[in-house]
Amino acid sequence: MANMFFSEADDLIDIRHDNVFKAVFTRDSPVSQGALSRLVSALIDKNVSIITITANEPPIGNIRDRQIRFDISCRTENGELVNVEMSLNPAPFEPIRLEYYAGRLFTSQGIRGTDYDYDDLKQAYQISILATKRFFPDNEFYHIFEYYDPINCVTLNGRSRIITLELSKLDRVVEKPTEAMSVREHWAVFFRYLTDKSKRRKINEIVEGEEGIAMASEVLMTISKDWEEWARLESELKYELDMQSLRVHAKKQGRKEGLEEGLKEGHAQGRAEAMKDAARRLKAMGIPLEQITEASGLSAELIEGL
Repeated sequence: MANMFFSEADDLIDIRHDNVFKAVFTRDSPVSQGALSRLVSALIDKNVSIITITANEPPIGNIRDRQIRFDISCRTENGELVNVEMSLNPAPFEPIRLEYYAGRLFTSQGIRGTDYDYDDLKQAYQISILATKRFFPDNEFYHIFEYYDPINCVTLNGRSRIITLELSKLDRVVEKPTEAMSVREHWAVFFRYLTDKSKRRKINEIVEGEEGIAMASEVLMTISKDWEEWARLESELKYELDMQSLRVHAKKQGRKEGLEEGLKEGHAQGRAEAMKDAARRLKAMGIPLEQITEASGLSAELIEGL
């Protein structure tokens, strides 16, 4: 694989946005699937190869319902089940939600029939990368939870696990020399600081040393350089943030009618403004006018005036 380095001038898409995260790790390519296998291996602490990926929701090109959470459900070569998701703004009830879906993931395995018993159940991992909030009181960014007797300090040794990465707890980790970091720390720092240009040198050191992260970077750069894909993702991101801002504003005002009106108005205006913003950036990149027109649906006159 060719060396993949980011310059300080590179304007990268934030991989912590769930749709970008999914776009990087679920492409039908050896590089994307290799990156996912290495990410999962680092988080569950054993080498695995992902052989199947199941889409839990509409394809990454679908922007009709921004309430749907983007996650990746996959199966290893040994039949183990893994669900991975990026949560940019996780809700306060996130730990309980993770427990619920970990249970559903584990019990989704079918063992009915005369040839099966409970020993045929495989490991199931519910993994959540929590991008912006702290949930647990310690300073450790990585946690792995399982059924456990806290009084007698005895584990059940069950086969379901909940794994969390809190990216808000990396201030001290990122200051460590790259060679002193674990693979797990490399991934966490990559996710949090990828778009921070002051940490670009550190990111490049990590990319150089971790093949899986280099693979993810290659896919991300492909997305960033593919102007049509970039425009679509930028449009989605702006629309998502517009909707979030409208909801928060309406909630602060305490008016139900304000929320309903804001959502209705934002649905139309948010996507239109997002597309204008994407077209403006593409124009600045020197993309031909007719290509921008075709991708955005905007008129040539409007684009020329941006």
